This record gives sequence, C-alpha cells and structure tokens, in this order.
Amino acid sequence: MTRFLFIFLFLAAATAGNGQQPVYLDDAKPLEARVQDALQRMTREEKVAMCHAQSKFTSPGCPRLGIPELHWSDGPHGVRMEINWNDWGHAGWTNDSCTAFPALTCLAATWNPELSLLYGECVGAEARYREKDVLLGPGLNIYRTPLNGRNFEYMGEDPLLAARMCVPYIKGLQANGVAASVKHFALNNQELWRGHIDVDVSERALREIYLPAFKAAAVEGGAWTFMGSYNKYRGEWVCENERLLRQILKDEWKWDGVVVSDWGAVHSTVKTAKAGLDVEMGSYTNGLTSEADGFTYDDYYLANPYLKALNDGEVPEDCLNDQAARILRLIFRTAMNRQKPYGEMTTQRHYDASRKIAAEGIVLLKNERDRRTRKPLLPLDAAKGQRILVVGENATKNLCEGGGSSELKPRRLVTPLQGIERRFGKDNVQYAKGYASGDFKYDYENIVPQNVYDSLRAEAVAAAAEADIIVFVGGLNKNWRQDCENGDRVSMDLPFCQNPLIDALVATGKPVVAVFLTGNAYTMPWLKSVPAVVQAWYMGTEGGTAIADVLSGDIAPSGKLPFSFPARLQDCAAHSFDQMAYPGDSIREIYREDILVGYRWHDTKRVPALFPFGHGLSYVRFTYDKASVAVNANDTWTIKVPVTNNGTMEASEVVQLYVGDDKCTELRPKKELKAFAKVSVKPGETAVATLSISRDDLKFWSEKDNGWKLEPGTFTLYIGSSSADIRQKLIIKLTS
Repeated sequence: MTRFLFIFLFLAAATAGNGQQPVYLDDAKPLEARVQDALQRMTREEKVAMCHAQSKFTSPGCPRLGIPELHWSDGPHGVRMEINWNDWGHAGWTNDSCTAFPALTCLAATWNPELSLLYGECVGAEARYREKDVLLGPGLNIYRTPLNGRNFEYMGEDPLLAARMCVPYIKGLQANGVAASVKHFALNNQELWRGHIDVDVSERALREIYLPAFKAAAVEGGAWTFMGSYNKYRGEWVCENERLLRQILKDEWKWDGVVVSDWGAVHSTVKTAKAGLDVEMGSYTNGLTSEADGFTYDDYYLANPYLKALNDGEVPEDCLNDQAARILRLIFRTAMNRQKPYGEMTTQRHYDASRKIAAEGIVLLKNERDRRTRKPLLPLDAAKGQRILVVGENATKNLCEGGGSSELKPRRLVTPLQGIERRFGKDNVQYAKGYASGDFKYDYENIVPQNVYDSLRAEAVAAAAEADIIVFVGGLNKNWRQDCENGDRVSMDLPFCQNPLIDALVATGKPVVAVFLTGNAYTMPWLKSVPAVVQAWYMGTEGGTAIADVLSGDIAPSGKLPFSFPARLQDCAAHSFDQMAYPGDSIREIYREDILVGYRWHDTKRVPALFPFGHGLSYVRFTYDKASVAVNANDTWTIKVPVTNNGTMEASEVVQLYVGDDKCTELRPKKELKAFAKVSVKPGETAVATLSISRDDLKFWSEKDNGWKLEPGTFTLYIGSSSADIRQKLIIKLTS
C-alpha cells in the first residue's frame, strides 16, 4: 500500500459521518484559514506529537484528522539513499539511486543565479519523485577558514554571493512542493567541536557577514524550514537561543516557517520550546532499541517532557499553538499539496543540468604558454591525438561516497578518467594512480606506508616517458578530516604525498595540467613550475564529462572563485591571531577578524591572496569598455559595463561590482561585493553587463546605533574581473 493510499484513507476517515469537508482539506481556501481550522480540531497531545521525530527521518502528522507525516531527507547535492527507520544504516534499497549534482561550492563558482534555479528545480523533482517533503539544504554558512571540513556544502566567503545564489535554488526546489531546510542557522563555521563550541562574534559581524544569506533565504527565497545548528552563541545552544530563533528569524524577519533541530542538537525542554524551535529530530534514540538509557521517541525533550511542562504551566499554550501552526503550514505546503508535480528521477534532463552546472563552475586558475607551441597549454587539441597520461586517485575515485550526511548513491557517475578517455580517445590515454588515500571512513594520511607512496609515484614517473602531456587529477576527498562532516582538516596542504608527486611529474619535463577536486583551498608550493591549474570541485554525476568539456575547449571556462585562496594558512584572517580565533580552546571561540573575512581581510590588510576571490580565467580575453552610471529616481544607481570578447569562441564573463566607502567614522573593508552579472559574449562582439545598487548597499551596521547606518560622502565603485583585478573605478556622491 502506497503512502498516497494511506493519505486517502486518512482523508476518508476525517470526513466520514459529518457531511462537510473540513476547511483544512480544501486547498482552495487560504492557507492560514486551513491552518487555523486544523489547529482548533487538534488535542494538546496531537500537537505535541508533531513537535518531535517518530523515526530517523520522519515526524508525525495527525492521523486522526488525516494529516500525513513529514518525510525528511538529507541533501543538498542530491537525495540521499534511504536510511533505516530506526538506525543510521543504509536501508539497502535498489531504487534509491539519484542524480548527483555538483557540490554547492561548484554552484557558487558559476556566479549564475539562472543555474541555481535549474539546480533547485532538478534536485526538487528528484526529492518529489522519492516522496520527500523536506530536503535538508542549501547550506549557507560562511567560508571563514579553509580547514572547515564542511565548506564544500556551502557557497563561499561572501554574504552577497551566497544570498544571490541561494534564493533561486530555494524557489526551484519548493516549486516541486518540497521544502528547503536552510542550514546551519547559525555560526556553524567549523566542524571541530561543532557540538559545543561557543561562538563569540560581534553584532556587526553577525549582521554584515553571517546573517545576510540566511535573511535572503527567509525573506526573498521564502524558505519553508530552517535547521538550527549544534554550536552555541552567547553561551546558549543555538537550538534554544531565543535571540536567533524567535527575535531575529521569526519576529524581525517575519518568517512563518518551521525551525527544525540538527539531528541531536536539542538539550532542554522548556527553554527550547520558548526559544522558537518547532521540531526536534535525532535526539537520544534509534526508536525501537536504545541508543541512550532506554529512551524512545516519546522521551524526546519536545515529547512527553514537553507535554508535562505544558500541563504544569511551565510553557504557555500559545507557544505550542505557534509550533503546531507552523508545522501544519509546512504539511499543507508539502505533503498535502495537491498541486505539486509528480517529479522525475535520473532523467537525461537532470544529467544535462548536472553537466552544465559542473562545467560552468570549473575555475581556470592558471594557464601559461606551452614552451613548445608558444600557445596557452589549455585547451588541449583533441585532434592532435596527443598521448595523455592521467595521474591521480581522484581521476577514478567515487567522491560521492563519504563526507557525512551529503553522501549520495548516483545511478550514473562519470569519473575524470572516463570523461577524458571518451573525449580524447581511449587509445590516447594512459592512467597511473600516483597516490592512495584509503577508506573514506578514516584518516589514512599517516597510515598508508611511505613505501606505497614511493612505489605509486615511481610508476607514474615511469609512465610519463610515453606521454606527450600529463593531466594530474588530485585534491582532497571525502575522508574524515578532509572535506567531511564532523571533523576539520589538520593542514591546508594537499594530503597523501601529492606535493612530492607533482614535483616528480614536473621533473619529467612533460607539460603538466593540474586538476583539483576539492571543496577547500590548499597550498601550492609547486605553482611556479606547473603551467596550467584547474579548480574543479566535487561535480557529481557528470563531473568527468564536464572536465573533458573544459580541457578540450568544447566549453570556455567561466567559473570564478567563491572564496580566496591564501598563499599560507596564516594569511587567512581567522588564522592570523591566536588559537582563540581558531579553533578556540574547545569551549569558546572569538571571531577576532570581525567583519574582515576573506577578500575583505586580504584587501584591507594588504595581504595578497594566492588566488583572489572572484578570480577565474577564460580561453578568450575580455576587455571592459567605459562604464557608465545613472542615478535613478528611487535612490538606486544603474551601472552599465560593455564587455568585448577578443577571442575566437563564445565565452562568458562575470563582471563584479565592489563598493568602497572613502571616508567613514568606523572601520570598513576597502571594498565589498555589491552586485555582479554574468554575460555571454560571442567572438568579436560586445555585450553589456547591467548592475544596480541602492542606498541600502552603502550602509553598515552600527553597534552604537544598534542598526544599519548610512553616512553621506563619496563612494568608489570598483568594476573588475575579480576582487584584485579591478578594471575601472567610478565615484558616486551621497549628500544625505
């Protein structure tokens, strides 16, 4: 019997004998009328039951009234394989494979909101097909340190970029009747000690850096759920932090959705309920057998203990009614939404979308001339029949495994080696593993014997003798303490003896193209001797095809870095202070860099990044013609930038607009991203990038005034191809 038949039977039971359909079943009625109708029919016990899990990934509805349960699923890069009802084991289904979409770092690197909408639509269709009501994503925590093991799930270091890229994703996802669950709200900027670290951050940094993307998700994106994070803020667990959950998210932003806990992030009953958490998931137990002293789902903090607190008058009834109303609203938007589509799974449309997003997110970091041809080393000419040696474990490794809750079981997975073989001809491609990393569940950095590394390196060097060009495919992976949940990296260096391997490959005298699959920045001690470097992220189902598209020149690279690559770890703002700035003392952490995160630090403190925020080369040269600025009647400015393609192929450029306050009574970054536009330009033609800013974009958060403040004066508009590649400057004046 299917879930839909159960729902039908519930609806029949709910309406039998009364001769009148309840308002809450009539989706032609206004949503709030339906919510209030259902709410007044429910008992206190039924309302409490909806506030906590009934399995690992479901929470109850109200069976007596025919209101179905909610089915939650991990994301955000695809729909996770089925997990057992009462434990964390894989269910072992044969029909739960998915399309693996690129990681959100790759999506952010496209700087293309249209692709974000496509991404959300596709992943939402797969979630809908699998009968999921809530997909846990997107992730919006700011990239503060390159050691954060979960950065690959987020959208970079800049709040504006993250905001502009998350809103279309949410809208596309929810168009399928599947709720986004925006995470991890808030200040979950590291995995080390994430379960208890108390974050000390200024109100200004909170408002200017760490909250804007979440606000955009709530206000502009209309996200139907938010997930509370594990960590503390101001000495309180976030899931019982009234200031974040109720005062800011629900009251200030006037948001009507559901706050769900991260799995196991609840620590109390009364305080949690009053603070504004609505649904408790993952605490204590696997449901039927004990995970902690015999607790069951009814023993969750928001279960029987909550019912007792309500009966004893410790929590007002209004609090419960607000929670139940929000949960009902979510159910009506998802599980009881009769207008939602059926969805689709692993279709060619989704494969094509995954490939397009992956290719457009690839960032060409460096591309010097080949000493033999005097032309840029990339793109490679497939027609020449060059003998290509592909080296590196990441060329064949399944990078959808591991990493924590974002693990996926893709129905199709094209590896980089397969993509290169298909595009350049299998007979022209040879492979050598070069290095090894071990099983994804453990940290094998210091376990793989040195003689194994030496042997694999020697094999790769020997194979290079028969090659015309070497394509090294390395980077990080989803092992614990790499790009993985519940642990941070121990170093910014590449793991698994990759640096000595790259040096050995360079020493062969053959030209080397280095392709890296990571969700984080890494050091590059070999950079001067490697002529071409490509940042390729975790790219999912069609990742290998996308890499081949770019290496061959079938597609001109157009990705831009969503975060800075510091030359050394200590050049990163969070690592330029004492250990209290990162990782803290295991109890408390102080964000000493305040608002100077990422490029704001590099620019203001004059610490050049190895590769700056927004950097990304193309196979063509773009020139920016003279920009113009127009003042509009509604206190906005429109900036138009003509961009000319001087190459021989169609390509896209991201025009970035940064604003600097020339004189301010408080410290401000030298410049901040305030707008961007991606334009596709045919060879020899010119396209106009149109950008706009408003008075709000010129404001800063004043802790003295406890609000946003705008000071009259002159502001410099920096127009560039990256935060460090500024092509033009314009001045605007604000008199009041």
